Amino acid sequence: MKKISVIGSGTMGNGIAHVFAQNNFQVSLIDISEEALVNALKKISNNLNRLVKKEVINEEIKQKTISNIQTFTSIKEGVIDSNLVIEAASENIDIKTKIFQDLDLLCPEETILATNTSSISITKIAKATKRQDKVIGMHFMNPVPIMKLVEVIKGKKTSKKTTEEIMQLSQKLNKIPVEVNDAPGFVANRILMPMINEAILTLQQDVSGVIEIDTVMKLGMSHPMGPLQLADFIGLDVCLSILEVMHEDFNEKKYEPCALLKKMVENKELGVKSNIGFYDYSEGLKMKKLSKRFI
Repeated sequence: MKKISVIGSGTMGNGIAHVFAQNNFQVSLIDISEEALVNALKKISNNLNRLVKKEVINEEIKQKTISNIQTFTSIKEGVIDSNLVIEAASENIDIKTKIFQDLDLLCPEETILATNTSSISITKIAKATKRQDKVIGMHFMNPVPIMKLVEVIKGKKTSKKTTEEIMQLSQKLNKIPVEVNDAPGFVANRILMPMINEAILTLQQDVSGVIEIDTVMKLGMSHPMGPLQLADFIGLDVCLSILEVMHEDFNEKKYEPCALLKKMVENKELGVKSNIGFYDYSEGLKMKKLSKRFI
């Protein structure tokens, strides 16, 4: 398995492309937007520059990594002869099933089709194809080049062979794969998102402030980052989408997104990606300060 295609060049897509390319895989990065692809390559280059500066890699590895990535605005051209295609598009079941329908027609029979979905059923996505045994979840964590975990999620018809191949492949990326059965939110987000939602509800009900809530969780529970800051890094729109999927599938009150989260997404206060969320990132991540909304 040497040729990998990644669909979607956003935060997760470019991170996944970066990791595969740095580990000597040939990567096709696919997006309908040429501008998005240009921005993705800039992001990858900037991340590699930081690794060079920290002496984690050298200039030769950086240049080799960049040369391992080709960009495409056509799915058909980008998946030719790929051994594995990883979809990292929006967290929307209709978008994902349409992509997988297309991939099933365009890719060789032996190609494994993976999704980086945070919460949507692998089994549902697989039903859009005629190769359900070769459909699997690869849920990378953000930021992909740094975080070690990959949730490897089996659909009901995912074969043992496919699962073993993806577990072994993840290890070749210097990641730690964890095998998970298909369920809404899997393990990571089933536990994490209700906690983030409860933290936002605690703020909404004026129990305490942004910094205070994050400080309690960092100092009291040894979390490296408070839940509100973490929500900013994930993206409040992504948090909302995941909670909505789990709320619909489980039909339990604890997964219902709170009003403040919905309102912030409506206002385009999405966290780091929009430079404003619970914190203000307009001067960069190292210069974050409390959002004026919460002062």
